[in-house]
Amino acid sequence: MFKTRRFTIRSKIVLGYLVVVLLFGVVLSVLSAQIDVLQKENDFISHHDLDVHNLTNAIEKNVLDMETGQRGFMLTGNPMYLEPYTHGLSEWDSNYNQLIALISDNPAQQQSLQNIKSHIIRWIDIAGEPSVQLKKEGDQDKVIAFFKSDPGKNEIDLLRSQLASFRNNEIMLTEARVTDLANRSSTLLTVLYTLWGLIAAVSIAAAFIVSGNIVKTLLEVKQTISDISKGGNLKQRIRVRTRDEVADLGYETNQLLDEVQEQNRVKDQLTGIATLMQNPTTLEGLSRLFLSELATLLEIPYGVLYYWKENRLLRVAAYAGDGEKERSLGQISLAPGQGMVGQCALEKRVLRMNDLPQNYIRISSGLGFASASSLTVVPVLFEGRVIAVLELASMKPLQERAMKLIEELAAIFGVSLHSTATRMELQHLYDESQVLNEELQAQSEKLQLQTEEMQSQTEELQMQTEELYMLNERLEAQKGAAESSAKELAVVADQLRTSSGYKSEFLANMSHELRTPLNSMLILSEILAENKHHHLSHEEQNYASVIHRSGKDLLHLINDILDLSKVEAGQMEVEFNPVYLDTLPEVMNQYFLKTAEQKNLDFRIQLQSPLPEAIETDEMRLHQILRNLLSNAFKFTSEGEVALTISQMSLDHSDRAGQATDVIAFSVSDTGIGIEESKLLQVFEAFKQADGATARKYGGTGLGLSISQSLASLLGGSISAASRPGQGSVFTLFLPLNRGISDMQVELDSRLFMNEAAGTSAALEDQTLSSLTSYSSLTTLSQTPEESHEIWLTPLEEALISGRQILVVDDDIRNVYALANALEHYGMNVVSAQNGTECLELLEHGGLKPDVILMDIMMPEMDGYETTRQIRERLGLTGIPIIVLSAKAMKEDREKSIAAGATDYLSKPLNVKDVLSRMKLWMTHEKMKN
Repeated sequence: MFKTRRFTIRSKIVLGYLVVVLLFGVVLSVLSAQIDVLQKENDFISHHDLDVHNLTNAIEKNVLDMETGQRGFMLTGNPMYLEPYTHGLSEWDSNYNQLIALISDNPAQQQSLQNIKSHIIRWIDIAGEPSVQLKKEGDQDKVIAFFKSDPGKNEIDLLRSQLASFRNNEIMLTEARVTDLANRSSTLLTVLYTLWGLIAAVSIAAAFIVSGNIVKTLLEVKQTISDISKGGNLKQRIRVRTRDEVADLGYETNQLLDEVQEQNRVKDQLTGIATLMQNPTTLEGLSRLFLSELATLLEIPYGVLYYWKENRLLRVAAYAGDGEKERSLGQISLAPGQGMVGQCALEKRVLRMNDLPQNYIRISSGLGFASASSLTVVPVLFEGRVIAVLELASMKPLQERAMKLIEELAAIFGVSLHSTATRMELQHLYDESQVLNEELQAQSEKLQLQTEEMQSQTEELQMQTEELYMLNERLEAQKGAAESSAKELAVVADQLRTSSGYKSEFLANMSHELRTPLNSMLILSEILAENKHHHLSHEEQNYASVIHRSGKDLLHLINDILDLSKVEAGQMEVEFNPVYLDTLPEVMNQYFLKTAEQKNLDFRIQLQSPLPEAIETDEMRLHQILRNLLSNAFKFTSEGEVALTISQMSLDHSDRAGQATDVIAFSVSDTGIGIEESKLLQVFEAFKQADGATARKYGGTGLGLSISQSLASLLGGSISAASRPGQGSVFTLFLPLNRGISDMQVELDSRLFMNEAAGTSAALEDQTLSSLTSYSSLTTLSQTPEESHEIWLTPLEEALISGRQILVVDDDIRNVYALANALEHYGMNVVSAQNGTECLELLEHGGLKPDVILMDIMMPEMDGYETTRQIRERLGLTGIPIIVLSAKAMKEDREKSIAAGATDYLSKPLNVKDVLSRMKLWMTHEKMKN
């Protein structure tokens, strides 16, 4: 397109690089010349100044050698001392001549050097030669007189002074030259940076100019393409200002715009025609409409449409036909392969013929007629099958663009034509079905009459069949009665299981509902009882302590009822693991040693040998039984002692003579009020104690021993009791030594294993009971009072938790308020969330980074399990300790909490001491990990 003065992008880029290279060459030439000058200056300083300094030092050395040799010879008379004198005398003049030549460019220094020469000559004349001559003559008096007068001393002093001045001048000249050289180097760098800046500016300007010409056109092309993709204005064209590849891109983009605009115009036309072809309901109407639109669009004056039906091509419509005469032109029906129309149907391709003979096809109008010169036959396809053929005649051959448009219109017309034909066929079938339906209606009436006749015959057979049914029904009734009995039993069993499940769920939910307010009451009453800020009087503090003890009583009652319900429902599970007997004293001391101190009772634990190292049982249930027995012992003992004795013995069975079972006996003895023998059986029943007065005086619900007996049965053992009123009681838990012995169930008679235990533990019980002493006054131990001013944390531990941020997630504002007050007493910052969603929002978007999260389980929207799982998995916060607080207190809650990602688990109501202990443990653990 551009044959002259075409300045391509490559030429521009190469020219720019050549300019940059040329400029760099100029800079390098200037830099090289300057470096040569600096090198010469450096060489001059290195050689000339060094030689000047060396020759100055040499002349000074020659003078010193002459003076030293002269004095040594005069003092000793030894000719060897004349060698330095002679050598200096012979060399100083040569060194002087070299030095005077080197400083020929400095008259001032030459004058100084000449003064130095005159003093050297004068010293030689007045001191050097005369003194040597006197010594050689041996006139010692004259030598001594010469030394005393010493005429050469002034000359030597002047020489030293002048040489020092000369040397200093040379040093100053050297430093001046070095300074000048440094300044010139700095100037050279400045010139170099300036030239580099000019080259960079020229290069950047050239780059901006070249890139601007390129980018501007490219941006126009980009904007145009963007308009095309967004369906914007396609009439805008790119103006080309350059003669390079960008210009070619602009012209090609303009051509693309022309093509896209034309395609859009054609698409609009195709869409309009496709919309019009949805209206006709007959083949003839659709065909005439299509021919009319096609003729209008492409200016085709003649057209005929043939429809494929029953292996024939039938003419169904024509455009610009010559009235009645049109029917005599051509054939109305064609076979496949007959003529160009039939051949087009067989080959399924477009056939064209140009330069038609004169009057081959006559196109007429009101003014006259003319002959067509071009013929085009187009197949109309639907799913690869010919359904019609279109024959068109025109005054001149059709262009390729027109042919493409005809093919696209033929495809659209094929779909509409097939749809219309199908719709007409369906309508025809519907009409036929209506006729057939009327015929079937008439036949149905005839069949109805025949059916009524057969019905009367069937009624007779029915009566005979009913007699047989009567017999079968009797047999079925007997069978059904048996099956219904079995089903009723199954329903009753299901109802019992469902009722048990409802009961357990009801008790669990009630436990949660009771523990939630009880938790707040215990924490707040405990805080009030501590009275750290001394706001309460002593009487008010006692009120708070009473509230706290009452709440703990209620908590024990809830726990007992829940355990009892689990036992009755058969849902109490036990896990058998090795339990080491030597660990029991420490555990029991932790529970009851403080109680013994407060009651002023002796508390001892004794392990009687021989004992196995461990037994297979459920450690948690064993601890629960022992705690119940020891709690009762402390409750009903005001003076004396409480003892726990662990021993191994063999227990005989009353119903199996000669058989015995090895068991471990856990005997709890006390010096309390004792129990009448007639009421030993009663104390093991639920909600019962020895008598009502005792229950009222000492408190309790009477569930402890009942639950302990049930737990002992689950562990394969049982509990026996022996007591003397006023002296004390002994309760013994028997557990099998080997877990395999699970049938060690001994009948409970009025003395509760006393007969069976008599042979094996009589000595133990007699010894214990004989030492019991009756006491008249009894005190209650149903509660273990907490000391109001007990110190739970050391200063170091308080420093560890002070300032820590705690997130409390609980929907009960009472629990949040209680925990916040308790924790803020120790300097912790408490943040609360009402549900799991709010907790996740605070952690993810609120920037909250708590040190510990206290998580409730039962919350609306998202419970504690899901919230904990989201914190660990979705937020990835695996390092924050999460302590679950649950009031439901079901056994599986702890496992579910740990599985969800919790760090620890506490059941409500909460004890502030336990909460602080767990928080301190996990914060210390996290600190050690970090």
